Amino acid sequence: MTTTKIYGACPHDCPDTCGVITEVEQGRAVKFYASSDHPITAGWLCAKVRPYLDHVYHPDRLLHPLRRSGAKGGGEWQRISWAEALGEIGERWRAVIDQHGAEAILPYSYSGTLGAVQMGITSGRFWNRLGASQLERSICGAAAEMAVNHTLGVRQSQSYHDVVQSKLVIIWGHNPVSTAPHFMPHLRKAQKDGCKLVVIDPRRTRTAQSADIHIAPKPATDGALALGIAHIIVNADLHNEAWLAANTVGWPELRARLAEYAPERVAAITGISAETLSELAHLYATTQPALIKIADGLQRHPNGGQTVRCILTLPALTGQYGVRGGGLAYSTSGYVQWDDDAVNKWAECPPPGRRVNMNRLGAALTGEVTDPPIQSLYIFGANPAAVSPNAGLIRQGMLRDDLFTVVHELFMTDSAELADIVLPATSQLEHTDLHKSYGHTVLTYNQQAIAPLGESRSNWDVMRMLAAEMGFEEPWLRDSAETVIGELLTATAQSIPALQGMTRDRLEREGSVQLLFTPDVPFADGCFPTPSGKVELFCNRLAAHGIDPLPTYVSADDDGGVNGQSQWRKRDSLNLISGAAHHFTTSTFANQDALVAREGEPFVEIHPDDAADRRIRHGDTVVVENGRGSAELIARVTDAVCPGVVASPKGRWARQHDGRNINWTTPDALGDLAGQSTFHTNRVWIRKRES
Repeated sequence: MTTTKIYGACPHDCPDTCGVITEVEQGRAVKFYASSDHPITAGWLCAKVRPYLDHVYHPDRLLHPLRRSGAKGGGEWQRISWAEALGEIGERWRAVIDQHGAEAILPYSYSGTLGAVQMGITSGRFWNRLGASQLERSICGAAAEMAVNHTLGVRQSQSYHDVVQSKLVIIWGHNPVSTAPHFMPHLRKAQKDGCKLVVIDPRRTRTAQSADIHIAPKPATDGALALGIAHIIVNADLHNEAWLAANTVGWPELRARLAEYAPERVAAITGISAETLSELAHLYATTQPALIKIADGLQRHPNGGQTVRCILTLPALTGQYGVRGGGLAYSTSGYVQWDDDAVNKWAECPPPGRRVNMNRLGAALTGEVTDPPIQSLYIFGANPAAVSPNAGLIRQGMLRDDLFTVVHELFMTDSAELADIVLPATSQLEHTDLHKSYGHTVLTYNQQAIAPLGESRSNWDVMRMLAAEMGFEEPWLRDSAETVIGELLTATAQSIPALQGMTRDRLEREGSVQLLFTPDVPFADGCFPTPSGKVELFCNRLAAHGIDPLPTYVSADDDGGVNGQSQWRKRDSLNLISGAAHHFTTSTFANQDALVAREGEPFVEIHPDDAADRRIRHGDTVVVENGRGSAELIARVTDAVCPGVVASPKGRWARQHDGRNINWTTPDALGDLAGQSTFHTNRVWIRKRES
């Protein structure tokens, strides 16, 4: 029997973007494993993706278009043809456009799977040509991205491989054991060579368990913590005055602000003793190279953007930007930005439609957006009814009788359950795509390995069919994925020398290509692509928008959605953080029995003191609730969280757990920069469930 090896890429929302190999026999994928040639993957895959064939051949895969035949959310469906589905969508959309205009149609997508074609271009071209509302895509890292871009000029990051040069690594609000696992072997090697590891996180995560020092500040106080560390460094004359003078703007102004963050004040804000603050400040300032590694959970607070700005001051104070193994590790997304015209084709489209913030989806569907009201919702690459904030309000909005909803999915998710039409989607093995990473600079090509199962279609193929249904004749709405990739590479290479000579044929032949940039350490040439050419500790661009131009700490709070109701006493509340699960990628894989079993029953971690106050014992079923909603979870009584803090991983499907999950409690308020989500500033009340 002939076996064919097909090279591809893991498409899921992870900075590692692994290279994979699928072995195919007689049209069926029989093996799926890591590419040993990929410079990041290096022959192994994470616990989530190793059983990927269970995902592809899951018995619950949607294989045919479906039309709702009963009440919304009632679970009654009728199989229909693609022609019927497309015809009904076109008819309903033309009616919406005639009555309300195209902005009454909202596409909702994010990172269910990534990819230049199947997510990036699919989220642009067709919707721009239609004139639909634009989605403000700010659920994940918007505040941190804006903070880094406005302070350093670009998002560039130390290579995973360079951490072996580090003598100190501070992992701040990040759990790479679960969310960037291919960073860990390099960190472990550095540790064996004597590198110290400090983890700053309100929860003792899997990463924190192997740290030399774990510091657990109160949630959303990391900005004060960073400024307190900076205060101590400057007062001890451990800062690099010459580097600051040569490479920053706003240092005198920042120095004056740091005077406000004496250790005693910061200790009161963060819950971290002044002695610990001093020890950490001296360790960081006297160890080089020292690397600070952050991710996006850190800034999902009302003050998240300024929190990141505060942390960015520390490598500047110590002159560690541009040092191999030092500085900042956050995102490599700034190395390659796909050519905007090739992605969006704005020159041939109507002006951009109005913007709807994705974090406010529930509010937008229930009356916040009125001119025009949202009359149709199209969801792909996302499961907002499970993973977006204030999920109960999203469900309420999606149950509107006058809302026409289409969901393109592999499974009957929480969101698909509320649709009028469900379209079957392909898995990564069933389509072609191109992947860059936000954790490294390897470009990885995904070849289609098997034919689409049933009648499933890729995101891009559905956009092509919808374009035809709506009568759009532009060739860039009809091109194959292969053609689109070639165009994208050629257009982007005009501004990025590392891509010059890169072709689709080469990528298909080699599978992955390491892109090389000069300098190979971010900012080693002393150039920061800000307006000043320096690190902007004081940022005039922020000031122009009424935002404090200096890094600052502002306290963050949430009323739990109770609107001052007296039965919800603030002193009885706890702050819920909802980080990533170890075995799911947000809600992806949360319907695979083996992975669900490894993750265990939906749980909430609670400190023994808080549990005792509420007469909660380990293993009890508890109700986690606030004014937005509630969820029932199993209590894990543990000192892995601090008093006043509870933790429950995100990603569970509500329809598998009594119709609710932790996002029924999370706030849809927006953060300080870029319309950021604020999941982790979430006031809740917890009680033992009545028998």
